Amino acid sequence: MKVLVIGGGGREHAICLALSKSPQVTHIWCAPGNGGTAHFCENLPIGAEDLPAVLDFCKTHNPDLTVVAPDDPLALGMVDLLESHGFRAFGPRQNAARLESSKVFAKSFMQRHGIPTGDCRVFGNAQDAFCYASSCSLPVVVKADGLAKGKGVIICETRGQVEDAVTTLTDPSLFGSAGARIIFEEFLTGPEVSVMCFTDGQHIALMPPSQDHKRAFDGDKGPNTGGMGAYSPVPAYDDRMAGRCMAEIFLPTIQGMQAENTPFCGILYFSLMLTARGPVVIEYNARFGDPEAQAVLPLLDSDLLDIFLACMDGTLASCDIRWMDACSCCVVIASGGYPDSYQKGFAITGLDAAVRHAAVFHAGTALKDGRHLTSGGRVLGVTGIAPTLEAAVKEAYAAAACIEFNGAFYRRDIAGRALGRSVSI
Repeated sequence: MKVLVIGGGGREHAICLALSKSPQVTHIWCAPGNGGTAHFCENLPIGAEDLPAVLDFCKTHNPDLTVVAPDDPLALGMVDLLESHGFRAFGPRQNAARLESSKVFAKSFMQRHGIPTGDCRVFGNAQDAFCYASSCSLPVVVKADGLAKGKGVIICETRGQVEDAVTTLTDPSLFGSAGARIIFEEFLTGPEVSVMCFTDGQHIALMPPSQDHKRAFDGDKGPNTGGMGAYSPVPAYDDRMAGRCMAEIFLPTIQGMQAENTPFCGILYFSLMLTARGPVVIEYNARFGDPEAQAVLPLLDSDLLDIFLACMDGTLASCDIRWMDACSCCVVIASGGYPDSYQKGFAITGLDAAVRHAAVFHAGTALKDGRHLTSGGRVLGVTGIAPTLEAAVKEAYAAAACIEFNGAFYRRDIAGRALGRSVSI
C-alpha cells in the first residue's frame, strides 16, 4: 500500500517510522515531512494545511491511505474533503475534531454527558473577560477557544497575569481567530496523565499512559510550549484509576459522540488531571500528542497500518494490538528562544552518536546538501526505551548529550517526579 502522511513534526516522523515497519506498506509520502523523514519517505513540498494541494496530489498519485496527523488540517476538514472525492483518510471528520478545535464545544459536550471536568466561564469579547478578571478566584487558567499550537493556555496566579493573558490571547496578530472566545477555567491540582486511544467510533483500544511536560524549563517553570518531553508509563495511573477513567470518561465520550451523530474515528487523546475528587478531563486532542507519540509509538508491537484500517472499517474490537513490556522517555531538544522567537539554519551534529543510545525523531529539521539544519522551535525528540523507567531516562539523556547545535536546550527533569527526584541528570 502507498501511504500519504500529512504533517512535518516529530509526531509524523514517529508515525511514518511505525508505518514503515508494516510489510503491507510499499511507499510513504510525507507532506511536508522533515530532515528525518527524508531518509526513508518521499517528502513533498506541500503544507499540512494546504487542502487543495493535498487533494490535487491524491488525484494524481492515488494513495491507498492518507493519514491526517496534525490538528489544524483535521479542524479544517481535510478528512471530509478527501472522503468526498473517494479517497481513504484516517482521522476524525471535522465535526468530531471539534473536541479539540473548540474548547467551548468540548466543555459544553462534557457538561451534556456528565463527564468530569473543571468549572469554567466563557467570554465572547475582551471587555467582558477583563471585567471578570478583576474578581475571579486565583489561581485561574485562561484559555483561547481555538487551536493555538499548544500555546493558548496560560496559568495565572496574580490579577496582573490574568489581564496580560486576556490581552495576549485576544490579540489577532498572535492567535488569529483562536482567541475570539476566552475561557476562564478552574485551576486543578494533581498528577497529569495523557491517555491516547485508537477508536472506530464504537470501540476503543487504549495506549500506554504517558505524561507530557509543557513548561519550557526545569521545575515546570517558564511559558507553555508544544511539549518538552514525555515518558510512559505513569506510576500514578494504576489499574484502579484506569478502570475509573474508562467508566467515567473514556466510554462516555465515545458514546456521547455517537449519541450526537458525530462518531469519532481515529486517535482520541484525553488530557487528564488526577485530582483529590477523582479523574478530570483538562482537554481533548483529536490526534496523537506530540511528544507523546514519540514516547508511546516505539512501544507498539503490532502493525500500525492494521490498526488504522481497523478503526476505519469498524473492526477495532477484533484487531490484535500488543505493546512492549517496557518504559520510554522522550526528551525534546529545542532552539534557543523557543517558544518565543528563535533563529533557524544551524548545523546539527552528533546524530550518529545519539542513535546508539535512543531513537531520534526529527521535528524542526531540514536536510540540505547532506547536512541536518534546524528549521523549527522543537528540533528533535530523543526516546530511550528500556525495561525500567530509570534506564529509559538514562538512555534518553545519554543521546541528548551527544547532540549539539547553536542555542540548543532541553529540560533535564523529564520523568523526574516519577523517579522521586527534581532533576533527572
